[in-house]
Amino acid sequence: MIYVWRASWKPGLSREQMDGALIRRASWSYPEGLNALAEYWLSGSSPVVISVFETDEYGPILELGLTWQDVFEISCDAACTAEQGLQLGPAILERRQG
Repeated sequence: MIYVWRASWKPGLSREQMDGALIRRASWSYPEGLNALAEYWLSGSSPVVISVFETDEYGPILELGLTWQDVFEISCDAACTAEQGLQLGPAILERRQG
């Protein structure tokens, strides 16, 4: 399943804490069992990191959150591609109307 993970800086972090997180990211790898599809760093907005990944297990998602919860407020949601949504949509709409 595909997930979108969003991370925003926790309020009150010092510049040194944010710089430390960037240095930590340079040597960090995604947990085993999680296939990273994309990672984006946004400037001047919140969230500041968006990661899109696939996994069939909860463990890697939990590990990702526990690893970064000291510096980020995190949200993570299941997602699908537009193609998948367009394929699933008609059946869902039919069930809703039925």
